[in-house]
Amino acid sequence: MQSESPLLSRTRAFAIAIAKLIDLVPDTIQGRIIANQLMRSATSTAANYRAARRARSDAEFVAKIGVVLEEIDESELWLDFLAELGLCNEPEIKQLRREANELAAMSFAARKTVLRNKASL
Repeated sequence: MQSESPLLSRTRAFAIAIAKLIDLVPDTIQGRIIANQLMRSATSTAANYRAARRARSDAEFVAKIGVVLEEIDESELWLDFLAELGLCNEPEIKQLRREANELAAMSFAARKTVLRNKASL
């Protein structure tokens, strides 16, 4: 079994932090829809990174990391909506957006490394 990587633990922690945040979202039509979408994209980020670590090939890893990047980006969109609609506390959203940006940078770097290593073969 592979050891725990920083990205694996951080994507899981991100999903958990989002789960805690959405409990604070008002129970309105807007709030429910955005909270649902945000929870799906954040947990998908963690699940797809876990799947990427279990990839059977470099191509499968790169594809899964692509999904991770898409889900992180979608999470940022829903966080932006929460902020713009005033549905959540701005400092908490800022912190989660910062973490999403760092996760995206780490995921992109992992993808780039695999592609570079593959090209040098």
